[in-house]
Amino acid sequence: MRLTQRWEANRGTFRNVEDGHEGFAHLSHYTARFREWGEGPPLLLLHGLAGGLDLVAPLARKLAYHFRVIVPQLRGEDDPFVLRRRFGIRDLVSDLSEFIAWQGLERPEVVGVSFGGILALEAAIRDPHRFRSVSVHGVGSRFESGVIKSVAGLVLTDFPLPDRNPFVNQFFQLLFGRGPQPRELIEKVARLCWQTDQSVMTHRFRLIRRLNLAPRLDAVRVPVLAMTAERDVLVSPSSLASLCEGLRDVKCVRLPRGGHLSFVLDPVRVAREVIHFSEGIR
Repeated sequence: MRLTQRWEANRGTFRNVEDGHEGFAHLSHYTARFREWGEGPPLLLLHGLAGGLDLVAPLARKLAYHFRVIVPQLRGEDDPFVLRRRFGIRDLVSDLSEFIAWQGLERPEVVGVSFGGILALEAAIRDPHRFRSVSVHGVGSRFESGVIKSVAGLVLTDFPLPDRNPFVNQFFQLLFGRGPQPRELIEKVARLCWQTDQSVMTHRFRLIRRLNLAPRLDAVRVPVLAMTAERDVLVSPSSLASLCEGLRDVKCVRLPRGGHLSFVLDPVRVAREVIHFSEGIR
């Protein structure tokens, strides 16, 4: 009970995003629903493989104290039928570039979590001057094979499991890292992630399964903040080290709490790191 109360007080509650401003950007290959909060320098926040903008909304609200935060839904999030036309990482990066142009943004900052962090780095590799800075969370230079990664592939892509399945909830507990988490939090995160169609999760997972950013990281010409949590079971120390060694201008931060989903567990700390990093490069 105490854990639940502390989480609710510090992180806000999960709900369908009710605050901020919602809009639709009519791009070439899909209509991107987006939501924005706050005023100030523009910052794009890219969500992960599952959960869409609802899962990163608490982080967006914390960042909105210093930025105009814009969270676009990635291709497929609201319409899995777009998968009838094949597309890859490059196409998703093109979507991002088109969205930035549609918004009329000039060198915004970008924050990407997990899959969104990979897209942010890919965009910075493709167009080194697109962003003012890049901040990523839960990203390494490559997706390494292993038992945990295999389980992630099975849970997120191969088995149509209900969000209240005990095995699913145990998996999400693992993604939060060390220590028990409130049952309500685990169930809500699972439910939000399963709002993303399983075919879309499968497609995204396959796009990154054999991806290796290391040979191309030298093309990134903007400052990068690389955040990882102590118990991130999806990013190995060697993969993180390879990421940091390959970037020209990087600040690596080890977050003290949480795992791969520490941006959900402690959005205040993640937002603080991004804000301090941004202030340091002005």
